[in-house]
Amino acid sequence: MITFNSARALGGALLGLSLAVPLTSAFAAASDYEFQLVQTDIKKGDALIAVRLINKKTGKLVPDAVIFATRLDMAPEGMQEMATKVTPIPGAEPGTYQLKANLSMAGGWQLSLGAKVQGEADTVESKLVLKALP
Repeated sequence: MITFNSARALGGALLGLSLAVPLTSAFAAASDYEFQLVQTDIKKGDALIAVRLINKKTGKLVPDAVIFATRLDMAPEGMQEMATKVTPIPGAEPGTYQLKANLSMAGGWQLSLGAKVQGEADTVESKLVLKALP
């Protein structure tokens, strides 16, 4: 009787571990991801802005993220109210995301992004600074 109860307890413990371990180790934190500008200097006017989403732990590009929040303004120049419309367009390669915008003035522009990564509970957020050239 004692052996049966011990085996049952051990089986339950192993089942609990097998369910808990994959759930805690499979997911990364939102801070494990980083957006990077492909090019930091862009000619003013109608522009294509390309960004990469990288998993900092693996160094690999992250495909299939859903970018749901974008803002492009001149905050680096002290003109946060000077914002422009940003339109996502298909990227050239998986893990690279392209945005279309009109950089109406030369100077510093801040691109704010919010994205969801598949399997990640938290939102990946980033603020990148680019320069519009005359």
